[in-house]
Amino acid sequence: MTAPAQSFRDRLKAFNKCVCDGARLMVGQGDYGTYVAHIAKTHPDQAPMTEREFFRNRENARFGVGNSSGFRCC
Repeated sequence: MTAPAQSFRDRLKAFNKCVCDGARLMVGQGDYGTYVAHIAKTHPDQAPMTEREFFRNRENARFGVGNSSGFRCC
């Protein structure tokens, strides 16, 4: 593959990842890898949640579980 074609492919992959990450954030599902990097950088004394715990935490936040004001979707 030629260099310009490879460059275009790399840019397309990066754009696709950006769109997918944005869509996940819109529905309340953050990126686990980004979360782990954040915890390691800003809270080195804390162990990060497992991927399953992280997913459940984001789901609970999205749907207002434990929120005294009630259901919080849409």
